[in-house]
Amino acid sequence: MSVAISPPAEKLMTVEEFLALPDDGKERWLIRGRVYPREPSMSVRNRKHSKVEANLVALLKSWLDRQPEPRGEIHCGDAGFRLRRTSDSLVGADVAYVSADLVSATAEELPYHDGPPVLAVEILSPSDKHEDLVRKVAAYLEAGATVWEVDPDFRTVRVHRLGEVPETFNVRQELSGEPDLPGFRVAVAEIFR
Repeated sequence: MSVAISPPAEKLMTVEEFLALPDDGKERWLIRGRVYPREPSMSVRNRKHSKVEANLVALLKSWLDRQPEPRGEIHCGDAGFRLRRTSDSLVGADVAYVSADLVSATAEELPYHDGPPVLAVEILSPSDKHEDLVRKVAAYLEAGATVWEVDPDFRTVRVHRLGEVPETFNVRQELSGEPDLPGFRVAVAEIFR
């Protein structure tokens, strides 16, 4: 009689264990307890990526400055988020809008926000892999965030919202931030100017 031996169960990692990993210069994400290595991206990010990131930060900051207090915050440069509904996930966004509630609920000493942003913006880079982007967008959506997937090459913005079919906007159209960013409207061409 033969006995089937199953492989050992994969050990899932917590955010605390993830943050304790040695700093070896490798970029990683933690999604649902699994570590996903990323290809080094700083050398392959191009000026299109950084220009689009700067434009989005300026447009979102201008919108935020017109909002009533408390306003929340705009972040960029792979701002970290521990997603509450998937508490074993720590991901970074190129650009994000964080609610005032999340800002006040996150301990000052934490190196990441303890919850999802209202809006996470992912700007596609030459090194991005489709399956990595799908995983990351799904994690944000499950946590309740809206995601803008920005493609500098095709000059499009794809808006992802939980339970809805993604909408794609091109440079001949206007992008609305409703309902997440009340009153935010911009010509898509402005994002890529």
